[in-house]
Amino acid sequence: MCRQHFDALPRVKDLFDSAKELLGYDLAEICFNGPKEKLDSTVVSQPALYVCGMAAVEVLREKSPDTVRDCQGAAGLSLGEYTALTFAGGLSFEDGLRLVQKRGEAMQAASDETPSGMTSVLGLDREKVQSICDEARIDGELLLLANFLSPGNIAVSGHLESCGRVPEIAKAHGAIGCVPLPVAGAFHTSLMQPAVDKLATALSKPQWRDMRIPVYSNVDAKPYSQPSRFRQLLVQQVCSPVLWQQSIEQMLADGFDEFYEVGPGRVLRGTMKRISPKIRCQGVLE
Repeated sequence: MCRQHFDALPRVKDLFDSAKELLGYDLAEICFNGPKEKLDSTVVSQPALYVCGMAAVEVLREKSPDTVRDCQGAAGLSLGEYTALTFAGGLSFEDGLRLVQKRGEAMQAASDETPSGMTSVLGLDREKVQSICDEARIDGELLLLANFLSPGNIAVSGHLESCGRVPEIAKAHGAIGCVPLPVAGAFHTSLMQPAVDKLATALSKPQWRDMRIPVYSNVDAKPYSQPSRFRQLLVQQVCSPVLWQQSIEQMLADGFDEFYEVGPGRVLRGTMKRISPKIRCQGVLE
């Protein structure tokens, strides 16, 4: 993650150096050399994704400064919302990283309390995925629609036993397949409630700043430019479904016609292809 840009751009190295000092461990070493199990842990993966996202902003700024300067809006999927808010000017890099660190710790602690997980169901609409959740849930277990990623790609989240029943039930409903997600627990459900108070306290501490562009919220797919409102939305986001597809559709309705995936991987470009195949979406970290 970001190794070639760390070596090539001083500003990217500066971000990782700042992260090392703030976090108390060498994030660059873990991103570049692993072990994968440590990088995949929630307490490390969330800061890693945030720092790599901000590094990607610097890569894009180097390649195309006009693109960064002229950007009119931003959105981020789950943890990526913090990157979007920092890019929009609502948070300093350091304050954003502190929040992400607290979020990761709080969500990991909540996950440790209850064995739980997430699974993407492919090829079915919302109603059928809801039916799968209803069938897979037994004995008071929780299993909910958690991430609306794109048409035919909805992630469900809940108790581990319920998640384990999803693939067989989904197959019977005609799903193309199911993909267990590499996360610690049932993110974006009420099982994350123990993390809410800790995160709310953390969100009250930074000095929030005026945002130069709006950020579209995962909670309701609407754009916001007021930092005070976004503090509330980030608390809600922990236990609320991620409306990613709806956010992108709203951005398209608002006139956005060019997008950049600012972070590692190709997940967002994949969702864009399914939401609106003709819209241009470029990756920055290739």
